[in-house]
Amino acid sequence: MNEQQFDLIVIGSGPAGQKGAICAAKLRKRVAVIDRTVMIGGVCVHTGTIPSKSVREAIFQLTGTAVKSFYGNHSRADRDISLQDLAFRVQTIVARETEVIRSQLRRNGVAIFQGAGQFVDPHTVEVQGDSERAVLHGEHVLIACGTRPARHPDISFDGKRVLDTDQINSLDHLPREVAVVGAGVVGLEYASFLAAMGVEVTLVDQRPAILDFVDREIVEALAYHLRQMNTTFRLGEKVTRVGIDPQRDRVFAELESGKKIQAECLLYSVGRQANGDTVRLEAAGLSTDSRGKINVNRYFQTDVPHIYAAGDVIGFPALASTSMEQGRLASCHMFGLPCECIPHLFPYGIYTIPEISLVGQTEEKLTADKVPYEVGIAKYNELAKSMMLGDESGMLKLLFDRNTRKLLGVHAIGQRATEIIHIGQAVLAYGGSIEYFRDTVFNYPTLAEAYKVAALDGLNKL
Repeated sequence: MNEQQFDLIVIGSGPAGQKGAICAAKLRKRVAVIDRTVMIGGVCVHTGTIPSKSVREAIFQLTGTAVKSFYGNHSRADRDISLQDLAFRVQTIVARETEVIRSQLRRNGVAIFQGAGQFVDPHTVEVQGDSERAVLHGEHVLIACGTRPARHPDISFDGKRVLDTDQINSLDHLPREVAVVGAGVVGLEYASFLAAMGVEVTLVDQRPAILDFVDREIVEALAYHLRQMNTTFRLGEKVTRVGIDPQRDRVFAELESGKKIQAECLLYSVGRQANGDTVRLEAAGLSTDSRGKINVNRYFQTDVPHIYAAGDVIGFPALASTSMEQGRLASCHMFGLPCECIPHLFPYGIYTIPEISLVGQTEEKLTADKVPYEVGIAKYNELAKSMMLGDESGMLKLLFDRNTRKLLGVHAIGQRATEIIHIGQAVLAYGGSIEYFRDTVFNYPTLAEAYKVAALDGLNKL
C-alpha cells in the first residue's frame, strides 16, 4: 500500500479540480489529483462541455446551418449525416484535450492518482486504482467530483431508445423523431442540435417557462428559432410514465394531462445528480442534499473548514467557465492568497442553435428592484458582418441606468454571442457607461460593432 502526504488533495480533474490544483502548485504546494483512468479532464472533456460543443460545431459545418440564409436549404441535413462523422470529430478533440490537461498537471508537478477516491477521515483519502491502492493524507482537500445525469427510478434506460445525455453520443443512427424530457440548458442544447439536423423534436418540461434566469426577450427569440426548426414545446407538462410500444416499436411518454407523446427515441435530461454521494463524505463529517450537492460558503469552504468544494458538485451555475474560477479561488483562499469573487459578473454561455450569452442584470431583475433603466438594441440585420455570416436574426441588447448611463447588463443571441459578450463584461467590471461604446472605434465589419449600434439606439431614447 502506498501512503503519501500532500498540502492539497483534489478529488476530480474537471475544470474546478484542474485550476484548483494548478493554482496551488504555482504556490509551491505539494498537490495530488485523483480521478478515474478514463476521466482525466472530468465530465467536461469526456461527456459534457467539450463533446457537446464539438458536436455543435460539426453540425454547423456538415449541415451548412450557418449559411442557409443565402445558399438555400440544400445541405447535408437534407440527405444523410452520419453520426460517425460527428463522433470522429468529437473523439479527436477529446483525445487532444485529455492529453493537454494531463500535460498541464504534470508540468506543474501535480501528482496524478488514477482511480476512485473516498474519504477515510477528514484529512485522509483512499484511492482504489485498477491494480493498487493508495492512501493520501492532506492538509487541505478540494472536492471537485462533478455530476452525472439524473435518472428517474421508474424509467428503464437502454442506451438506444431511452437515453440520458451521457448516452446520446453512442447512437448508431440519426433518429427521425426524438422526445426530449427536460428543457434546461443541456436539454435545450441537444434539442437544438437534433433539430438543426432535421430531426422532429418534442420538448417536454413541467415548468411553464424555459430558462427563467435569462432575459425573456432572448428566450422568446430562441423559442421562435426552435419552432422554425420543427421543435414542438410541451411546457407545464409532467411525464408520468415512459415505455416502449412493442407493436409500433416506438417510445412513448405519458403526460399528467393525459397526452401521449411518441417518438423513435427519448432523451431524458432532467438535471444532473452531483457525485458528492460517491466519495464517502460522512467519513469527513460532511453531507449532501437530495441531489448530491455540497453546501459551501462564499469562499467555497464546506462545514469542515479545511475541506473545500467547487464546480458542478456545489450546484448552479455549473458551467465549465465558472467552475474553473471557483477552483482557483478555493485554492487562493485555503493558502491565504488575496482573492475576490465577483459572481455577478460571471458570463453565461448557452450553446443552443442559435447560441445565447448574458452577463449582468436582466430587465426582470431591474424592474423588480425599481431601477430606472433604458434599453439599447442592435439587430444583426443592421450589421454587414452578420450578413456575411448568414445570421440576420441575431440581436445584442444593452441595459443601462437612465440617470448615470452606467452599463447594467448585456444580452445576446446569434452567432458568436458567447464571444462578443466579453466586451460588455469588461465594461461592467470597471463600472463603465454606455457612452464608452459610442466613443469607441470598432473594427469594421465585425459583430463587435453591434455595441456601438446598440449604444446609439439606447442614447437616442433619452
